[in-house]
Amino acid sequence: MNKWLQDFAYRINISWWFFALAGGSAIAIALLTVSYHSIRAARRNPVKNIRPY
Repeated sequence: MNKWLQDFAYRINISWWFFALAGGSAIAIALLTVSYHSIRAARRNPVKNIRPY
């Protein structure tokens, strides 16, 4: 696979921290979203959370 990739005219080196940054930001966005929805549900009336629309 490395030999096949070396045939391309344009190459860049990608550091490991690009992947760490992408994974960390995805986890942070998921954590913020879940936290927001759980806090919003906890502050509401429990009867309104259980009752269907």
